[in-house]
Amino acid sequence: MTDSTFTLTNQEREAQLELDQLQQLVGLVPYDERQDVFPVTGWDAIVFVVGNATQAAHFYQSAFGMELVAYSGPETGNRDHKAYVLKSGSIRFVLKGGVDPDSPLHDHVRRHGDGVVDISLEVPDVDRCVEHARSVGATVVQEPEDLRDDYGAVRIAAIGTYGETRHTLVQRGDYSGPYLPGYVPRRSEYTRREGAPKRLFQALDHIVGNVELGKMDEWVEFYRRVMGFSNMAEFIGDDIATDYSALMSKVVANGNHRVKFPLNEPAVGKRKSQIDEYLEFYRGPGAQHLALATNDILRTVDCMRAEGVEFLATPDSYYEDPALRERIGEVRVPIEELQKRGILVDRDEDGYLLQIFTRPVQDRPTVFFELIERHGSLGFGKGNFKALFEAIEREQAKRGNL
Repeated sequence: MTDSTFTLTNQEREAQLELDQLQQLVGLVPYDERQDVFPVTGWDAIVFVVGNATQAAHFYQSAFGMELVAYSGPETGNRDHKAYVLKSGSIRFVLKGGVDPDSPLHDHVRRHGDGVVDISLEVPDVDRCVEHARSVGATVVQEPEDLRDDYGAVRIAAIGTYGETRHTLVQRGDYSGPYLPGYVPRRSEYTRREGAPKRLFQALDHIVGNVELGKMDEWVEFYRRVMGFSNMAEFIGDDIATDYSALMSKVVANGNHRVKFPLNEPAVGKRKSQIDEYLEFYRGPGAQHLALATNDILRTVDCMRAEGVEFLATPDSYYEDPALRERIGEVRVPIEELQKRGILVDRDEDGYLLQIFTRPVQDRPTVFFELIERHGSLGFGKGNFKALFEAIEREQAKRGNL
């Protein structure tokens, strides 16, 4: 194993995260990238296409506590769209909205609504990754090229994955700009509430992708063959079903577990599952939810709820179940504090985790967010699946989509 096994990324260093903190936040594990056919350092940026990037940027600042750091738009010579770059800890969101009436971004919004188009990954060697991906049959949607400005150069390329989602591969080297060439530093005039924490979440834990019936194993194999990811977990059968609907899920991860992708497909049930609903309203496969890692989920939920973010409701019976209390044992806060906020708790052989899920954050019932606080657990809340899915089904029933 090399010393680079435990090296922080530039974004993590800029966020002043410590290695032991990151290991708790996202379950980072030892890893030797020399043995990796497609080494991935970590997340680079999550790129959203939205109907109104100006308003969305304000929402993620006010409701999610993110910080505006860079911008591209007509004022910088970009006539097609506006793009706002927001950060929280080591997480970077890029929100793009069309300006030119003929921008292809409008076509994407008309078909899919607001959603993730690009899960960008930082890699140490773009050309090595692209060469391997091409050799095993991946679709290279953007050939390697250098982007330059006064801050230096960034080498990028991109490969296609499920639906219209892509992975842009970013090799930053010693680039010192605020995001990518073509973007300028930008600060917001938005002022946080007095006493608001510096940030509400520190890192990105995982991104869940929804794919069509019969396609999950195909994409699991894609990540194994093309990107060298390993299979972390598998959820099928009664673990991931209710009386009405069902799904199947497998989780793949890169070598150091910074990047984790649960992949879901619908399964046969009495009624329409949450995956079926997503595929119908998103008009195809795509990223369903993003899990944001926090070291204080109670404070984060309180702050976000105070700004109007809505979370899925959990019935009191969940917390009053003797089997739950016996299974989870002692956690860092009284169960009554979790109950007041609707936070779920799960324990496995490695520890426990706390988690909660927002309602969809746009008009279509598609993309939502998870907040997660890990205490040793490397899992995804398997013991909460049934309670979570029943909560989602209650929301689906209200929408008339169950």
